[in-house]
Amino acid sequence: MISKNSASECFVYITLPGEVAAVTAARFVLAKTSRSDPLGRLVYGRSYLNNPRAVPLDPVELKLSTKTYETVQLNGIFGALRDAGPDYWGRRVIDRHAGKTQLGELDYLLESPDDRAGALGFGLNAIPPAPRRKFNKTLDLKKIQALADALVKDEIPNDPAAPQVQDLMLLGTSMGGARPKAVVQNTDGLWIAKFSRPDDKWNNTRIEHAMLRLARECEITTAENHIEIIGGRDVLLIKRFDREKTAKGYTRARMVSGLTVLRADEAPEMRKNWSYVLLVEELRRIVAEPKKDARELFRRVCFNALISNIDDHPRNHALIARENDWKLSPAYDLTPSVPISLERRDLAMDCGDMGRFANAKNILSQHARFLLEKVEAEKIISDMKRQIDATWYDTVRACGVSEKDAETIRGAFVYPGFSL
Repeated sequence: MISKNSASECFVYITLPGEVAAVTAARFVLAKTSRSDPLGRLVYGRSYLNNPRAVPLDPVELKLSTKTYETVQLNGIFGALRDAGPDYWGRRVIDRHAGKTQLGELDYLLESPDDRAGALGFGLNAIPPAPRRKFNKTLDLKKIQALADALVKDEIPNDPAAPQVQDLMLLGTSMGGARPKAVVQNTDGLWIAKFSRPDDKWNNTRIEHAMLRLARECEITTAENHIEIIGGRDVLLIKRFDREKTAKGYTRARMVSGLTVLRADEAPEMRKNWSYVLLVEELRRIVAEPKKDARELFRRVCFNALISNIDDHPRNHALIARENDWKLSPAYDLTPSVPISLERRDLAMDCGDMGRFANAKNILSQHARFLLEKVEAEKIISDMKRQIDATWYDTVRACGVSEKDAETIRGAFVYPGFSL
């Protein structure tokens, strides 16, 4: 819904491939209609369309054209624009900063800091503004962790002028996840810092770090990452794969989530499109190397099933374009869970003829959609099952996961129902 005092239009900026400064690409208007659904309209600027280096805002529904694009989905926000907005954590930070003001969807886009995912930006002026801030240094992580703890406990004052709140506005708002995070900078570039929470059941930062390593051991491309200990607390640092450090600044890769590729929503009634099978079909139409990326996505389906990652929703998958061509992004947000059932566990998305069932036979049932011969798919499944079964414990312990936490998550790996 559009709140009474929320913004109703803005300009959409984009940082073109290889550049570090944004240009104005389009104008977006969010209008009220006679129905309850807001209507979003987007039109590319004439000067942008005349730019020989112009690229589409996304590969799905906003191709370069003089037409006016319209949508009533997602509260009137196009998927590519939503992907550049804040996630759950970012919205919580912005809500706290706004106090009691009711925010609309466009407000969240305008209030997000410059560290948003992808290459898009938003503003009220026809000319993009200069970057609003410098990134945090890794030395500031102890302070940011304390502020994150306070926000989780709802202890930050409502006064928007409070220095604490101003600092919290620097926290990262990347796609996916509901954990406290910030964007930090060191000599190697930009990183997402993910913090622990006081109510964590186990050391999430260490375990996510271990899952990314385990995934690489299973021949899955993952985001570069490492652990830093700040003030006695573990912080997971994940390198930004949508940014590249150059002598003149940071270039930005375009980025769209699986949710946008599927033309889906997080609302329950829109989850009928949550499907790896549909995702790989769309991916094959978009990416430059369909066979390579389809095979990679198949590996991720198998991996998620074998570690009981039931939080593999579409926003935890993405496509990126550093130049003109699109490809599957490195894997991120790989987290195990320990459901009670030993016979059936479900992924967040359909993965075969039997729906979401995290089962080898079900995953194999749609191997052709992933451009795999049956014997190839069977080998990927059997090799990965053997690899995870034999190495998961040593891997998590080598990553500093305590013996207690390792035993707590033991039931996540290669659960009996996977082979039924």
